[in-house]
Amino acid sequence: MRYELPQLRGTLINRYKRFLADVRLDSAYGGGVVTAHCPNSGAMTTCWAPGCAALLSDHGPDTHRKLRYTLEACRMGRTWVGINTMHPNRVVAEAIRREQIPELAGYREMRREVVYGKGGRSRVDILLTAHRSKPDCFVEVKNTTLRGGDDNCGALFPDAVTERGRKHLEELAREIRRGRRAVIFFFVGRADCRWMGPADAVDPEYGKALRKAVARGKVEPLAYRARVSPGSIALLERLPVCL
Repeated sequence: MRYELPQLRGTLINRYKRFLADVRLDSAYGGGVVTAHCPNSGAMTTCWAPGCAALLSDHGPDTHRKLRYTLEACRMGRTWVGINTMHPNRVVAEAIRREQIPELAGYREMRREVVYGKGGRSRVDILLTAHRSKPDCFVEVKNTTLRGGDDNCGALFPDAVTERGRKHLEELAREIRRGRRAVIFFFVGRADCRWMGPADAVDPEYGKALRKAVARGKVEPLAYRARVSPGSIALLERLPVCL
């Protein structure tokens, strides 16, 4: 996925009130301090630190937005980490269309944000249909950026307690009982991780629900890491899921 808006570089000063970030622009862009929208409601642990390099998208001066800039990524060590939670679904959808995800290949039709679940109160990120031999497939995409584990090379989900995430697992398991496929897709928005697993120290109940959904409900866990760069986000290889 290519970024649609011009990209600016700077230095992150602070992230606060969850959705705000102060960034000092590089001298090439005037060097001033701007306040950007931070499109990520999570804890963002291991995703930023004061003084780290930051990537902003510029919506331009002639906009009705309250904030002209959006925080897109932060550089932790040598790795850019994706911040904008609006991008993973799009990247995964593009990769499916290009058949870059073998586990989800062969479906001829795709819909996004489809209402489903008990009482029609949920939306699945991607619904794949019209496969020659496989049932319809419900794909729930989870943005995964927390880094940790004993080797500090694991991508962990979630980075905050998520009752909503547990509900999604229940909904996916229900679709399997109806004869459909269900995939929980962990989009690892950083290239410095080698495996993926549940963040039991953050939300042990989610870890229990994930293991139950996989073992009993046959929900299929997939994890792919991505390379985030100032110009684009590219899906890389599949990572092992360690439950």
